[in-house]
Amino acid sequence: MCWKTLMLLLLYYNAQATLARRWSRAVLFPSAHRSKRSSSGPINPVLQNSLEEVELLYEFLLAELEISQDLRISIKDEELSSLRKASDFNIICNEVIPKSITDIRRLSAHLSERIGVLKREDFERTVLTLAYTAYRTALAQGFQKDIWAQSLLSLFQALRHDLVKSSSSKHSQ
Repeated sequence: MCWKTLMLLLLYYNAQATLARRWSRAVLFPSAHRSKRSSSGPINPVLQNSLEEVELLYEFLLAELEISQDLRISIKDEELSSLRKASDFNIICNEVIPKSITDIRRLSAHLSERIGVLKREDFERTVLTLAYTAYRTALAQGFQKDIWAQSLLSLFQALRHDLVKSSSSKHSQ
């Protein structure tokens, strides 16, 4: 093997490693890091900081959600929707998680290539994206239903893979 071929191979492997590192650090939910016009900081709320908040998120998802024609998600239950965490839930669902099939498929691709365990907020947002995708899959018909179902499966597999990685890293410590 000549030195030029060797150099090309080294450059190729270095570029692949750089891309893998860059890809693993890619922001999964870029809209969470954009500033909202009405506030001074980025819209980056996290719902689950305690067990009580995890249970509250579960209640939000079990409560009847309404998705309007413009894809805005709201909690129908007035008592639940008046809670402070419901505001964060609405921001995440309406400003952060992807709604278009293209954006959801892009998220799935990023998740499948990701190295390491998801951050808590990324896991939470992926679960909410999964719930939204399940809703859209149920409403879709024909070819569109197949596309949404494939996206649903990809998100589920990514979350399952993350849980397995997370579980195995905790057991190895």
